[in-house]
Amino acid sequence: MNSQLINALKLKMQPVAVILTNDKPADGLHFKEGVRGCVAAMLVAASKKGQVAFFDRNSFGCPGGGTGLGFGDKYGRFPIHCLLSTGIKEMAAQTGSAGSARAEGERFYKNPEIAGKWVNSLPFTDVPTEYVVFKPWEHVTERDEPKLIVFFANADQLSALVVMADYSRGTNQSITAPFGAACQSILFGYAEAEKDNPRGVIGFFDISQRKAVDKETLTFTVPYKMFKEMEANVAGSFLDMHVWHKLQERQ
Repeated sequence: MNSQLINALKLKMQPVAVILTNDKPADGLHFKEGVRGCVAAMLVAASKKGQVAFFDRNSFGCPGGGTGLGFGDKYGRFPIHCLLSTGIKEMAAQTGSAGSARAEGERFYKNPEIAGKWVNSLPFTDVPTEYVVFKPWEHVTERDEPKLIVFFANADQLSALVVMADYSRGTNQSITAPFGAACQSILFGYAEAEKDNPRGVIGFFDISQRKAVDKETLTFTVPYKMFKEMEANVAGSFLDMHVWHKLQERQ
């Protein structure tokens, strides 16, 4: 499907559509039930390699991933507030890097109490479909009804997306940049999609998963209705102007 916005940005990684559906894809990347894996890595693979990926309530990789995909609060009794802060001492006896990381904690928050406040702030949701699908933009058709579009962008491209987000609004309130697991911008995007004037979500701030993308790359996630709003505003915007074309020479 053609997009003036995507064409104008000259992205190195293609955007990914997040699609909610009850129809199981005929083929695609998919975690086996009970097997751990990283949803963010699947998102990157969809963008870089053009591969469809899909998930259901029995195969979402990890608790943070299941939560980020919108399968409800999948942390359950797992002490995520300890992992994000000062650690889970009971894991100290485990060997390997995973056990060590859990024992020491990721130190993204000062203590478990503050990390708990972050957990309580999450916009948990339970999507109404059986599957969540990541479809690379090159495979998106007019028949698809994406919930979200996820861009992978460098600083210049992200700047353009931020400007376009507010281009026809003038509110200076058209973006948000919450912390979460690398895949959880999807969760925040779902919450924005329910608003009359949704915001774009800047993400991939998760230090533990930054290695999955180039150091210049962040994500920008928008509800599909916001994507269409931005798409409609490309003609006549700065994306048509010399200053943007000149800036692209260094990409």
